[in-house]
Parts: sequence; structure tokens; C-alpha cells
Amino acid sequence: MTLSMMAPALAGDAVFRDVRYSGDDGGPAVDATQYRNPVVAGFYPDPSAIRVGDDFYLVTSTFGYFPGLPVFHSTDLVSWTQVGNAIHRPDQINYGEKEELTRGLFAATLAHHDGTFYIANTCFYCDRGNFVVTAKDPAGPWSDPIWLGVSGIDPSLFFDDDGSAWVVHNDVPDGKLRYDGHRAIWLQRFDFGKRERVGERLLLVDGGADPATNPEHIEGPHVFKHDGWYYLTAAEGGTGEQHAQMVWRSRALTGPYVPSPSNPSLTQRDLNPARPDPVTSTGHAQFVKLKDGTWWAVFLATRPYRGNQYNLGRETFLLPVTWKDGWPVILPRGERVPMVVQRPDLPRNPQPLPTSGPMAWTERFDAPTLPLSWMTLHPPQTRWYTTGKAGLTITPGTMPLGAFGTAPGQPSYLAHRLQHHKATLETTLASFAPVEGELAGLALLQNEYGHYVLGVERDAQGLAVSLYRRSSREGAKTGDRLARIPLDGKQGPVSLRFRLDGPRLEADYAMASGEWKPVATGLDASLLSVETAGGFIGNTFGPYAVRR
Repeated sequence: MTLSMMAPALAGDAVFRDVRYSGDDGGPAVDATQYRNPVVAGFYPDPSAIRVGDDFYLVTSTFGYFPGLPVFHSTDLVSWTQVGNAIHRPDQINYGEKEELTRGLFAATLAHHDGTFYIANTCFYCDRGNFVVTAKDPAGPWSDPIWLGVSGIDPSLFFDDDGSAWVVHNDVPDGKLRYDGHRAIWLQRFDFGKRERVGERLLLVDGGADPATNPEHIEGPHVFKHDGWYYLTAAEGGTGEQHAQMVWRSRALTGPYVPSPSNPSLTQRDLNPARPDPVTSTGHAQFVKLKDGTWWAVFLATRPYRGNQYNLGRETFLLPVTWKDGWPVILPRGERVPMVVQRPDLPRNPQPLPTSGPMAWTERFDAPTLPLSWMTLHPPQTRWYTTGKAGLTITPGTMPLGAFGTAPGQPSYLAHRLQHHKATLETTLASFAPVEGELAGLALLQNEYGHYVLGVERDAQGLAVSLYRRSSREGAKTGDRLARIPLDGKQGPVSLRFRLDGPRLEADYAMASGEWKPVATGLDASLLSVETAGGFIGNTFGPYAVRR
């Protein structure tokens, strides 16, 4: 982000010394020839990956968070490092006002042509819908939006051998919808020099791979060329447990496209829902060809901890692709997504901070700007936080987390994605002198309607550590207070901690001595699952301050 600045803390400002994270979901051991799925854990949905020479690049969705559309780099297709964000300036795009957190920047698609990187995206419920941003360096800076003028969602770019650019995207079909969820895949040429569409819009797929079955919500299309064939891939069945990846091909870019006899190329919808340690909702895949001629696919999937409850959102997985009679298959039907897989035949390039498996880190916020992985709810329009040697300083805002989207503005909340079901989240509030009605602490957020806040506040009775929870659309926007522990007479920094274990949540605090004491035990973390809280994003956590 670019809004960080050095400034002295004001009375009522909250100074956070650091944020600490550790997570480990266990699982089988991984040796030097293997990797672990997901390759990018946590709320990193709708992955799009490409190869440019010896390098791989990846982008995922971010919905209502800013910066938007994180861009990752890898040289081994397994170990990823975030190098930028495609939406990184507050004035780059208008997310829209009074909209929910699950709206905003939907599925993005990467492309590269003639030395330029392209990201196509939908800003859902924004003024103008589908757009493209460009950059010479995937780390940025990225351009202002080039508006495509096509409706629907999930635009993807394909550059043909003659250099022509084409947009393939989801939209409603012409005429009357035959059933709920009836969608189609469309293709149209786009001239980036003139920034305008060219020629007529062409229908590639109406409904899905087998229209007689009324397939729902075909989306996330990509086109690539291989051995003289144009291949179209898209997901159908919705983004939940019925998700499945389909493939078609044609001798001509404009069709007609014939579905693969091996469809679906990937799904888990036919498996026993009672199976242990399930991976579900697989789809939204993109195929990548390596220099050695092998093929791989990135795709999204979820890891429920109970039933269809998960708090991590949809995550980025990786599997090899097998070609059968000219058709790509990610996973034969009926097979489970493996959690440990043989690595691609590429030199290993492990990163200092992994994006999957066990990890632990501490962020002290001592750099001039925030790290790339930290976000706010919508782009900041005012400077309510600073970073520096003292750590992170936040001026309490007037909008509670539960009121986001009800009016212009945003909560004073800095967010990081949760990446494990079993995780410990900690922060130390080094300095905070609140007036009555102010609170600062640690938030754990699914959305406006599902979150916990553990913080130090001053109320009519004095200073206290308090725990709040919001668990419904009808609840108070500030949440319900579950616990209050008086702090009057106690001096020094206060540390706050959430401990997660699937559906179980514990909240603790500690004074300067470092001795942790419980605030509340046996809390229900499943309130933060998509199944309960709604939407289709994943949990985030981080420092938060509010003036109520």
C-alpha cells in the first residue's frame, strides 16, 4: 500500500508492537521430491497461472479487499512469493459504495503477450464491470483499467498466433433462460490499440458440457492452443460441492466446440461425503505447459473440517495433467485430490516464508509501507494508520466491522489471510489510552455478519479486555459482548491471542509478564464458516480499532 506515513501517535491512537502467527494442520510428511497441497493456503481463490520463459506467475481473487489481485512468482510451480498487487492504488478502480465484502474484484486471469502482462477481471457491482490492467513488470506498477465493454463475469484473454486478442467470458445466453443458473460462454475480439471490441460476439457454449442435464453457472473460461486444436476449459455446477471442470475443443477459435468424452476433467462431487479429510469444491482450473512438454493445472478447492464447514475459503491447489486421446485430464473421475504429490521436474526453489504447510512469522510493521499481503476493506480514502519503528499505529475509526457497506468509509482494520485450521494469532498492544467508547485489539473476520473481536476498551465501568462476537445479519453491528475482564490498576502492554482448532476457538490475554489468561474458552469458530456466515470468501485476522 502507498498510504503509510510517519506521524506521532495521538491520544486514543492504538500502537501495535507486532502481529504473530503460527499454523500447522499436520498431514503426511513431505520429502524433497514432493510438494503439499494446497500450494497457496488460505483465502486465495480462482487461481490463474501462466509460464513466461523459466518463470511462473499466479493471480487470485480478492473481492472487497484492497490491495486487490495479488500477483505471485515462482520458478518451480510449487514455491510462490507474492511480488505485487494488480490493484494497488486507491484511485485505480472504484469498488462501489454500500456493497458487501463478497463483492468487488472477482476471478482474475493472467496473460502475457509481446512483453506485456495482462490481467482481466470483473469488478462486480462496480460501475463498468469487466476490465484489463497491464504492466511490463508483474510486480507493477499496473495500469488504470481498460474497460472491455462486455457483460457477465470471469473475462479471460487469449492471444492467437496472428497476435489478435480475444475475450472469453461468462454471461447469460440470448433469449429466455431455460432454468435457474443457465449461463453461457462467449467470445469476442478486442483491439487494445483502439481500446474497443471488434466484430460480433460469438456463442461458444450454451449451458455446459451436457446441456440436457441443465448444468448451472458455467464460469471461469480459458482458451489455449495445443497440437493444432483450440481448447476451451470452464467450470460448472457452481462454486460449491458440485463444482466440476469441463473441457471442449475445436479446430477453429470461433468453434464449434465439442465436449471431451472424459468430462469432467476434475471434480470431487461424486465421492462419499463422509470420507475422512475431504477436499471439496474443486474447479476453476487453468492449464500450464512446462518447457519439458508436461502439463499442470492450478485450481481452487476447499478443505472442510466438519461437514461442509471451512473457514479458510477456497485455496489454490496444483496437480499434473495427463493427456488421453488428445484430451487433458487433471484427475480421473472418482479419485480423491492427493495432498502430497511428486514435484514438477524443475529445480527446487523454496522460499523463506512458505505459502503452505507449517509456518510461523512475526510482522513488526517497521517498514515505511505495509507488506504486500496485508489488506484493508476497500481502498483507504484517509490515512488512519502508520508504520514505523514503534510498530503499527491505528487511529480508531467510527465504523464497526459489522457496519461495513452501510455507508461510505471503512473500518480501521488491517487484514491478513488465515491459512490454517489450527493456528495461533497474537498481537501486543504496546500503547493505547482510550476514551470511553474506544476499543483496539485483534479481529477474526469472515464478513460483516460473522466475526470475533478481542480488544482493550474503555466503557462506563473503566478499562477492560473484552470479547465481542457478531454471528447474524440481525445482530448488533458492534457485536454482542461475550466477556469482560477489568484492567483498571494494571500497567503495561497487553497481548491478545486467538487459538483456532477447526470449529473450536479460544481467546486469551496477557499483561507484561507474558502469562496468558483465558478470556473465553470453547467458542464456536464454525460461526465464521461460509456455511454459517454466508458468502464465499475466507477468514482474515489483524489489528482493529474503533470508536463507537
